[in-house]
Amino acid sequence: MNLGSLLRWHRKQHKLTLKAVAEKVGVSEGFMSQVENNVKSPSLDTLIKIGEAIGVDAGQVLNQLKDKERRFVIRQSEWEDLDIPHTGFATRRFCAPQDRSLIDSAILVIEPQKSIPVRKNLKNGQEVLCVLQGTLELVQGDEAVRMETGDAVHFWSQPQKQRITNVGSGLAVALWVGTL
Repeated sequence: MNLGSLLRWHRKQHKLTLKAVAEKVGVSEGFMSQVENNVKSPSLDTLIKIGEAIGVDAGQVLNQLKDKERRFVIRQSEWEDLDIPHTGFATRRFCAPQDRSLIDSAILVIEPQKSIPVRKNLKNGQEVLCVLQGTLELVQGDEAVRMETGDAVHFWSQPQKQRITNVGSGLAVALWVGTL
């Protein structure tokens, strides 16, 4: 997590719009967007004002950055511990949404003959899928790639035409990484 994504997370927790916070702070909405997207860094004075506007102490925000986890581990033993709902798949994210700024990643556990839906609202996204156990099929439009344990693929996301299906007879497990 970085300063911008942490400020965005706190703002959204308080259900505040970017525009409302910008007005309270006395900066443009564009500047606030750049701060949240880590394009610009606010001065200390502006950071304090942003904190006040979103209802959090600036010092607390800086401590959260200092204390955040820098490593996320999912052990193989956790694959079997996942409760798979009626949908037939479970997604075990490596980190919380507020800790994701450039990429998203997860362990996917999919029951036989079940598919996992593709992420929504993607533009120019890229993904990597590595099969850790079982057999998966990546379908994008009319093209399909069958993948066995140990196979990996890097591809451009096609949200309207894409699905990942367990085509094997046992549980499939994959490491998935995608850009945000």
